[in-house]
Amino acid sequence: MDDLLYGAIDWWEEVNDSKAWQSRIFYSLAAAYSAVAAIALIQLIRIQLRVPEYGWTTQKLFHFLNVLVNGVRAVVFSFRRQVQYLKPVILQSIILDLPGLLFFTTYTLLILFWAEIYHQARSLPNDNLRPAFLGINTFVYIAQILIWLATWWRPSSFMEIFSKMTFAGISLVAAVGFLLYGGRLFLMLRRFPIESKGRQKKLREVGWVTVICFTCFTIRSAIMAWSAFDKQANLDVLNHPILNAIYYLLVEITPSALVLYILRKLPPQRVSNQYHPIQ
Repeated sequence: MDDLLYGAIDWWEEVNDSKAWQSRIFYSLAAAYSAVAAIALIQLIRIQLRVPEYGWTTQKLFHFLNVLVNGVRAVVFSFRRQVQYLKPVILQSIILDLPGLLFFTTYTLLILFWAEIYHQARSLPNDNLRPAFLGINTFVYIAQILIWLATWWRPSSFMEIFSKMTFAGISLVAAVGFLLYGGRLFLMLRRFPIESKGRQKKLREVGWVTVICFTCFTIRSAIMAWSAFDKQANLDVLNHPILNAIYYLLVEITPSALVLYILRKLPPQRVSNQYHPIQ
């Protein structure tokens, strides 16, 4: 067992220090992100072809943001080595942190969608939901910009820890949001009559998406908090490719692919007023 453990440690360190392995892992992540972006783009096109008369619905915006965040990640990992040596250093931080913020916006949009459904079903006021969504996201982006500027103006270990803990807190807020509104919507659907059309399918859909998103944002929060105090868990360096692969597979690539698959159903096609199907 000791030999096996030491062998695994040696292999881990060998891979981390190998430029060839770093490139392979980063290019593999880029390919995975490109695949998810392509899936989201195809689904966005299918939705647009199905209901071209509607503008930017929540469903369309959700898929567009998935295309954007996964596309940006794919580009970043394709040029990961070049990004590491960009000057000034603030450019590195912006390029590496911005996709995480976009991912937060993408999935809090899903929370907003569920919150609106829940409030409408319960005849609760929902006028404040969209302003709250915009306000939270605006606050998050402004806070991150201020952190970037402060880090650029006076770099310090404190600012690095503060930045990572802030992002860990933001991720935890998203996890709680999924648990709160996903859980409420799930419980509400369970109270519907068993014979209700689509009840079981919607139950599974909401339940699985809630579990997936809550889990991925909780893991993201825990790893970001861990990396704030342990340099060995730092993700923003070249010589931790295995940790990068595990992290991004767990918190972005796999959850995004699963959620896109679960929410793959197209909106119903509208029937023209001049057309009446034979009864």
